[in-house]
Amino acid sequence: MDTSTHFVMGIGLAGLAYVDPVVATDPMLAAAVMVGTIAGSQAPDIDTALRFKSNSLYIRNHRGLSHSLPFLLLWVLLITGVIGLIFSGVSLGHVALWTAVAVGIHVFTDLFNTYGTQAARPFTERWIAWNIIHIFDPFLFTTHVIAILLWAFDLIAPAPLFTTLYILIGIYYVWRTIARALVVRKVRRMDNSPEPAKYIVIPTISWSRWHVVKTNKDGSYELGKIDGSELTWSLHATSSTHAAVVASRKAPEVSAFLYFTSYAVAEVEELPAGYKVRWADVRYRHRKQYPFVAVVVMDRNFKTIDTYVGWLSDEKMDKKLLSARP
Repeated sequence: MDTSTHFVMGIGLAGLAYVDPVVATDPMLAAAVMVGTIAGSQAPDIDTALRFKSNSLYIRNHRGLSHSLPFLLLWVLLITGVIGLIFSGVSLGHVALWTAVAVGIHVFTDLFNTYGTQAARPFTERWIAWNIIHIFDPFLFTTHVIAILLWAFDLIAPAPLFTTLYILIGIYYVWRTIARALVVRKVRRMDNSPEPAKYIVIPTISWSRWHVVKTNKDGSYELGKIDGSELTWSLHATSSTHAAVVASRKAPEVSAFLYFTSYAVAEVEELPAGYKVRWADVRYRHRKQYPFVAVVVMDRNFKTIDTYVGWLSDEKMDKKLLSARP
């Protein structure tokens, strides 16, 4: 999920903690639990700071080790330890319990997005992405904000309020999971491809609209969307076999990009004295652009001149690389 949704979920879990009688009857403990749930809801994304060192390091590691099984325990221990220093005398067992709930829900909800996580590390470094919930879901964010306001103005007691909210959210997740499974089945039936193909459907903010990526037997992709009962294909995407593409794989930025995604295509643009190789993740095509890319500018001898990896519009990326063109 996005940072703002994780934040409101941290507050929501602090409200849910009032189902615990010990928390409900101890204002100091309730405050400590709120600090724990908010911190726990944000802690796994601390690796976002890696972007200040380099985009390739960030792409390779974001939602990786910080979302892994060992780090689930580490975050709980660190946060609980710090809270114990600030709130002396509170029951750290209750703090640890609700902090663990917050950390676990953060990682679990991230699995439902297209970006995914490496939540199964150290057993596997595979990226797990279930493609069920959009990274920003208006329903999740809005219901949390409404519940928090009702609590803040003392209109409804937190225990029944947030118990109801999370039962509702649980039902919502089940419904979205079933809805996605039905859409995948519908796409397969409507496309009726004569060749073996793999389909993934990707959620959008709209409940009825999904992006569709079809992986063909030859490794190329068909990109489209399903809106209600209408399936439309808009683009065929395939990788160039130019020698510059092979050479670009040696760049750390491209290596990080390909470590993250299995849905990449490369295209080559010839420049007056070299090449520009652009790798794009076809899952994120938006308004006829690929916002998630890795780009390498090289000379005729395939020597790297400049690189970029990350989320960027075509205009901003071209402006950044313009001065580097040979």
